[in-house]
Amino acid sequence: MAGHTKGLSIIVKGVVQGVGFRPFVYRLAKKLNLSGNIRNTGKGVLINVWGEENQLEDFIKGLKEEAPPLARLEKIITSPINGTPPAKFEVLESEAGPKQAKIPADVATCEACLAELFDPQDRRYRYPFINCTDCGPRFSVILDLPYDRVKTTMHVFPMCPECLAEYQNPENRRFHAEPNACPVCGPQIWLVDKDGNKIHAEDPVTYAIEAIKQGKIVALRGLGGFLLACDATNEKTVKLLRYRKKRPRKPFAIMVKDLESAESLAFLSDNEKEILTSPKRPIVLAKRKLASPIPEEIAPGLEFIGLMLPYTPLHHLILKEGNFLALVMTSGNLSGEPLCVTNDEALRRLSHIADLFLFHNREIVQGIDDSVVRVIAGKPRLIRRARGYVPEPLPFTCETKKFFAFGAHLKNTFTLTRGKEAFISQHIGDLEDFETLNFFQKALMHFENLLDIKPEVLVCDLHPGYLSTQLAEERAKKAQIPLIKVQHHVAHAAAVAGEFGLEPPFLALILDGLGLGDDGTLWGGELLKIERGQYEHLGHLFPVKQPGGDAASREAWRMLLAYLYEIYGEKTSEIAKKLLPKTYHEKIPLVLKMLEGNINAPITTSTGRLFDACAALLGICFEQTFEGEAPMLLESLALKTKKSPIFSSSLFGSKKLVLDTRALIKDLLENLDSFSKEELALSFHLSLAHGLKEMLVSASRKTKLKNIVFSGGVFQNKILAEALINFLRKEGLKVYFPEKLPVNDGAISYGQAIWASWIYERGLAKQS
Repeated sequence: MAGHTKGLSIIVKGVVQGVGFRPFVYRLAKKLNLSGNIRNTGKGVLINVWGEENQLEDFIKGLKEEAPPLARLEKIITSPINGTPPAKFEVLESEAGPKQAKIPADVATCEACLAELFDPQDRRYRYPFINCTDCGPRFSVILDLPYDRVKTTMHVFPMCPECLAEYQNPENRRFHAEPNACPVCGPQIWLVDKDGNKIHAEDPVTYAIEAIKQGKIVALRGLGGFLLACDATNEKTVKLLRYRKKRPRKPFAIMVKDLESAESLAFLSDNEKEILTSPKRPIVLAKRKLASPIPEEIAPGLEFIGLMLPYTPLHHLILKEGNFLALVMTSGNLSGEPLCVTNDEALRRLSHIADLFLFHNREIVQGIDDSVVRVIAGKPRLIRRARGYVPEPLPFTCETKKFFAFGAHLKNTFTLTRGKEAFISQHIGDLEDFETLNFFQKALMHFENLLDIKPEVLVCDLHPGYLSTQLAEERAKKAQIPLIKVQHHVAHAAAVAGEFGLEPPFLALILDGLGLGDDGTLWGGELLKIERGQYEHLGHLFPVKQPGGDAASREAWRMLLAYLYEIYGEKTSEIAKKLLPKTYHEKIPLVLKMLEGNINAPITTSTGRLFDACAALLGICFEQTFEGEAPMLLESLALKTKKSPIFSSSLFGSKKLVLDTRALIKDLLENLDSFSKEELALSFHLSLAHGLKEMLVSASRKTKLKNIVFSGGVFQNKILAEALINFLRKEGLKVYFPEKLPVNDGAISYGQAIWASWIYERGLAKQS
């Protein structure tokens, strides 16, 4: 290489550790006859390479165009270097330093590993922990950066000579596959009963399969925590699982062995098939086929089911060797609690649910749930962002400060920012008990360590009753750092702007259950004009009382009474008795007293509560056993028909646009005998979408703004979201609808961070 040989130092940033990037670079350099070296650092991957100019150009081109499928290159920084070129290209030991490298997400088992898993001649035949640089655990086993075996939970398993040879050979696909192992040197599985006694089974997998076939419930320790598994076609066992888990009606996710099985149970679009089979392997919500062996008990009253494909070798073994059509695979917890992660914890918390436990000894650093996706308006929309997606960062603009946003009370996540990136935690859950608070604190410590972040500004919700707000206030006081409080719906809007890089001003329609408004009332159906660090409240749904406060969010019949009272006043009791079962009749006077006397009946503009009222009106849900049950049943009822009337909506207000939802409830009530319940359910969705369209068109004309952001949990409703998007497109308005974050409260923490950064950039920040 004498003559025109040049040296180049290259730093590659992005997801380039734990994804087979170094062996790829080694092979590329060898192919181009280049010398030099490559190593992992805290900042990313550092490559020093020597060759002729055209070879170096081909090398850079190859880095960009031929990188491994799981790699994501975000920045390539090059600078010339001097010195004598080495004789060959080598892979060097990792180098510590500032932690700026990306943390890879957990990835489903690849086809090459699956071929080995089921090959009787392979040394990893039926080994439940088979993996390579293209698949396997990442985030759930990483203790620290840079991502090397010694900094994962695999450090306790010294590799046997054969595994070590693969690990050290740059030509092998297991070169620096950090969780690399085999039956000789790696993690193992075993069975115990619910009392913790070891079950002596020659083959734990076969034993577990037989137990499931006999109607038993098995707790499996998986990639990010425990899952409870049973035969999804066994209605008796599914009912038993519901009883033990204290989950009377909330739908269960089911796992099927392959795409063909999934298609036998649900109508799948090409988009849905692609998401199901992606390396992220989320649960996909799809329209169920009624003529299938899956009992109604899996998703009572719903037209859609949650499907997923196997994503670990153990899943593949159980599904294939057991020849199951489908298994329930639900979170290993009691409803409302976080996932069980350790063996001891599972025995303590799940022994009254599971009949036996399939344990393993590869420790899980971070509990992480399955992600949930629904295709709406032709694109995947996250319902829950967790395994496979976390900890991929989202863009952030404020590089001068490090923010820590505490998120919402329900569906909590937190967000930490570093430079131009925001890292959103996995789904934490509802901050309502000690177990979930512990999970929050543990996850936060892990993120702060991995990202090497010491927050300089804290951000939280306005609501003083949220545990997340109280935690933020406590930390701000203790650490003496600024705390910024952000209104709930404003945070929703800012999250969407952050995802799309949308610059204010724009309009935002936020539809959800509730958030504390800046006027002290409970908002939930809001139209906002968003500017950078300030906003104007342009409109909302008609405000009604929420009798009993939180009780009304669980008991849909109360919200029906609230709407009837606004429409009919003194005649409410008489009308309500015709709509409600007799068991509620004696409760009506008490609720009416609350409404008449403004006793424990806060004002709300909540869209979620409007859905609840309609579900009660149509007689499909009077009390909810889980959050969102009434709206989900209402949508499922509407999916059973394609025809319905659209009732006209009334829009009024001079200072603020108010959508009079009383008119919609009145129309539905007056047409109970003229149309089927299915048609009226669809009518509710389309009429509401039409009214919201009128509101947005009016606001757009007034403000001259054509960009509209959608957010809030109500937009998980496919019928409403798609109808409203279609209406607005015909009006020439552009809709921004989240794809990388949930529309529900899982996005709040990111939106809080975005909003706080805007406030900081405008110099408006104050320590509260």
